[in-house]
Amino acid sequence: MTIEQVMANIPDMIHQFSNVVRGVYSKGGRSFWIHNTAPLGCLVYMLDRFLLTAAQVDEFGCASPLNEVSQYYNAKLEEAVLQLRKDLPLAAITYVDIYSIKLKLINQASKFGFEKPLVACCGVGGKYNYNNTMRCGSTEIVNGKEVLIAKSCDDPSIRVSWDGIHFTEAANKWIFDQIAKNASYIDPPISLAMACHKSK
Repeated sequence: MTIEQVMANIPDMIHQFSNVVRGVYSKGGRSFWIHNTAPLGCLVYMLDRFLLTAAQVDEFGCASPLNEVSQYYNAKLEEAVLQLRKDLPLAAITYVDIYSIKLKLINQASKFGFEKPLVACCGVGGKYNYNNTMRCGSTEIVNGKEVLIAKSCDDPSIRVSWDGIHFTEAANKWIFDQIAKNASYIDPPISLAMACHKSK
């Protein structure tokens, strides 16, 4: 789909998501942890997939139109969460701003001890070390022997993207630490220990 088509479908996606939450609630579910979507324009596999003009790439190398899709989705999701809180009075609904956390990590990677945030650690080929047909761990037969082609980088602990699709363990730990230590990314701004409890 085009970006415009995706944007047009977002309200229906959010409606379906809300219906799922309501369904879980009707079965007795009371604690919900809902996080928004990441900055899609900073994900390696998305950058590799879409043809972008220089004007569509921001100062950090991310695709602005794709991040605008993420922001629109997140705005609609946040509206839905507010409505769900009104409609499901016994639910403890925690909303987490993953978008801001991941964007901060990507845009300030070196400040946090990471490097090459838009290059896959494990992969092969191209600007992003990513090839959709030869993902992490892919092999080829060379002179009758199977040879690993899409290898891991030397030090995944300082990389953000593992395979162009997923974040590394180190990046995920950094993201979790931001959530655990900084309630400003959580609504309501409560500790993780209290996330399963209905706030007054």
